[in-house]
Amino acid sequence: MKTSAKTLEIPSLDGLRCAAILIVFASHVQMATDALRFIPGAFGVTLFFFLSGYLITTLLRLEIERTGTISIGFFYLRRSLRIFPTCYLVLALAAAYGWYSGALSPWWLLGQVVHLTNYQIISGGWLAPIAPNTDVYWSLAVEEHFYLAFPLLFLGLARVASRPACVAALLSLCALVLAWRGWLVFGLEVPYDRTYLGTDTRIDSILFGCVLALWGNPALDPTRIRESAWKYRLLPLSLLVLLLTLAIGDRILRQFAGYTIQGLCLVSLFVVAVRYPDWGPMRVLNYPVVQWLGRLSFAIYLVHPSMIHLSEYLVGKALTPLLPTAIVLTLSSAAFLYYAIERPLGRVRSRFNAVSRTAAATVGNSAGARPQGEGKA
Repeated sequence: MKTSAKTLEIPSLDGLRCAAILIVFASHVQMATDALRFIPGAFGVTLFFFLSGYLITTLLRLEIERTGTISIGFFYLRRSLRIFPTCYLVLALAAAYGWYSGALSPWWLLGQVVHLTNYQIISGGWLAPIAPNTDVYWSLAVEEHFYLAFPLLFLGLARVASRPACVAALLSLCALVLAWRGWLVFGLEVPYDRTYLGTDTRIDSILFGCVLALWGNPALDPTRIRESAWKYRLLPLSLLVLLLTLAIGDRILRQFAGYTIQGLCLVSLFVVAVRYPDWGPMRVLNYPVVQWLGRLSFAIYLVHPSMIHLSEYLVGKALTPLLPTAIVLTLSSAAFLYYAIERPLGRVRSRFNAVSRTAAATVGNSAGARPQGEGKA
């Protein structure tokens, strides 16, 4: 496994992004057609959540180990440059269409602007008067809430506790979320969407990725578990359990324990994908086309509902004409957003990374901290 300490180019992460967006896209295509519905789009979102927690916490861990602190301001700036331009452009275009068609409430749009889409849908249902074809913004709301709170939480924990204690604290939070879901499901008997969409009920899907970043991180830490055990025992067992959680429609798995079980199972998948990227089944995650789709995944996620809807209008709901049309429209628009907005701003973010390293190192050194490594946050 080769990981660049200088740029933190972790193998297979773009491939896992590609897998997640393909699951979500295929799920929404099958919903738009009369095809049999069997693709678990919700799991694609869970995979995105775990990946975000793992990557963000890995970056924060490297920064605090190197400098003794975290530049919170630069973290928020980098996240804003990464997410907001594309997010708000797509939202503005959808809002313009919604305003023209009379299907949009200005107050509901304001809620989307401040990242409350998930609770708006919980309150008003999937037909709430938000911008058309922006239901997927619910998961962005969950991630934005995480980005807002977690760096402060992690910095506070890291200053008063060891890394194992930080892991224990995050696992305790996961247990609290599980208990809260249990009360909502069995005590209050809330509907499925309440536990599926709420930040308070889904944040553990991100936190499990944070835990992996801090304990047994396959990009940073050695492992005491043999390679053969990861590949031929733990990974197959985890995949089998994952399939069971997706195949069984029991309320306990769908609303209560399923997200916890899936988060634990994803640990093996990420360890093997990152630690052994040249191993046969994982090699596909690092093919150039797969990596390219992974880099486009954020833009694809934002635009694909609109492109599927446009495809329905152009060719109808039959799967055969709709699928290729939706693929072409989605990839074309996503590639435009990536090369026109995301990639140029990525270069800007890299400059702030350098500034952040310099500023944080100054603060850390003045406090007696010893920078470790050259990881790029």
